[in-house]
Amino acid sequence: MVWNIVLDFTSAAPSVVKSIRQRDLLNTWLRLYARERIAPAVWEYQPARLEEELSDLIYYTVDASTPVPRLTIQSENTRISRAYGHTGKGVLLDDYLGPRLAPYVMPIYYECVARGLPVYSVADVDDIYGRIVAYERLLLPFQTDGKVCHVIASVKTFCEDGGFEIKNLMRGNDALPRPKLRAVIDQELFHRAPGRIAAAEVVEFADQPDAGIPTEIIELN
Repeated sequence: MVWNIVLDFTSAAPSVVKSIRQRDLLNTWLRLYARERIAPAVWEYQPARLEEELSDLIYYTVDASTPVPRLTIQSENTRISRAYGHTGKGVLLDDYLGPRLAPYVMPIYYECVARGLPVYSVADVDDIYGRIVAYERLLLPFQTDGKVCHVIASVKTFCEDGGFEIKNLMRGNDALPRPKLRAVIDQELFHRAPGRIAAAEVVEFADQPDAGIPTEIIELN
């Protein structure tokens, strides 16, 4: 299905991602990507503390043989399934979202598949009590034989007022999500572990006798 809705995406660096846990997931992906500058295979992706994140992760398979990619949900009983009101394992994502939400959500996934790069989005939604909740989505693509065939989505929800009701968060009212940011992470596509220096990086030594210890340049993402 094709919708007459064009979504704009900004170009961003990994620092655009707010959540520390999502940054950890992204950094693991970046380390794999840096080897050949292509999206890794999903079986290679083994971030630390993965078990702690599973309730906030949704795995999808991607069928790119059709003009419009078809994404099928492979996860169930996730925390986010409560936000949509039911689990969706084995269901096409656009069918799961329904005609109301799909035109605003599916293009974000299509961009991830088409670019083979992470996509990060933030939207405000209202819970059933009218509290504003930030819905932060990080999409990570994975490829086999040069084609994106899996996507993993990490979804975090945050409310400045503290607690909120996640049940039916995405379906509990008539207001559509209000987009705050849609970004393709296509800048600074590398990850350097703290305390290490890239092989191509030049470290300068001061001429003073008391400056015999080299200064290590650390980049904080």
